[in-house]
Amino acid sequence: MAVIAVFTKNRTNPAYAAARLGAERVAVRMGARIAHYVPDRPDDVSEQKAQVERAIAARSDAAVFVPVHATEMDDSVRKLNAAGTPTVNHLNRLAQGRFVTYVGSDDYQLARDIAAYLFRQLGGKGDIVILEGVPGAVTSQERLRGFRDAARASPGIRITASRAADYQQDTARRVTSELLSRLPRVDGMVCANDVMALGAIEALEEAGRDVPLVGVNAIPEAIAAIKSGKLLATVSFDAMHISSIAAEAAIRHLRGERLPAEIILPVTIVDAANYRPWDRPLEERESPRWEDVVRT
Repeated sequence: MAVIAVFTKNRTNPAYAAARLGAERVAVRMGARIAHYVPDRPDDVSEQKAQVERAIAARSDAAVFVPVHATEMDDSVRKLNAAGTPTVNHLNRLAQGRFVTYVGSDDYQLARDIAAYLFRQLGGKGDIVILEGVPGAVTSQERLRGFRDAARASPGIRITASRAADYQQDTARRVTSELLSRLPRVDGMVCANDVMALGAIEALEEAGRDVPLVGVNAIPEAIAAIKSGKLLATVSFDAMHISSIAAEAAIRHLRGERLPAEIILPVTIVDAANYRPWDRPLEERESPRWEDVVRT
């Protein structure tokens, strides 16, 4: 039975719980086994480096890898390459290393689209706050670029603050509280993931302020917030779908199949008008079919 080492960034973000679930489902269906490697300290570089060493020592048949940092994991990827471990890069694209394929979605475009959605709701004008993810994460860098380009394309939009909240709910609540204490006017907020949006909602409620905001991921908690009117919209950057396809790619590679150099999953803006397909727990959401996603 093939053993696939699946690396995720933390246990605090529901999106990575979804990613692990997606990989497990595929392994059960295809007769493989998943070995999970998750830092105890969220997004910790040294822990992930040590976990790569352990996966290599365990002679994992393949790896499905999301780096905790855009560049700090390059040496670890080179070690996987040197060990002959076929590696699928997913969720956060790496510039260095050899990979069987990359599986993800277009972070820049989805960020630009969700920001433009918010700006349209504001009538094309307003003072905006951005909550960024982990500064060293590829997704955060690309989403921030998309948010800023969307603002540049809307002359009436002004970014009054942009702060890192590390993709964490508690951090986002604290950062938002600090910003609200010094910003008398906030017309909208763009958050680089749903978890931070949920933290921002908590801070807004504590401050007694009503500000429209958007997120990314379409996790169940975000859908509940959309239903209650607390969150304007999110984007279906679906970590479970991406990880499912990534795990299947690793197994298909081990079986000798040819794969495309990259597999990009489409995304959808989810709001009060169309949330119903996402209105279910992760365990009840369907995994994607390979043939519906991959064109070889």
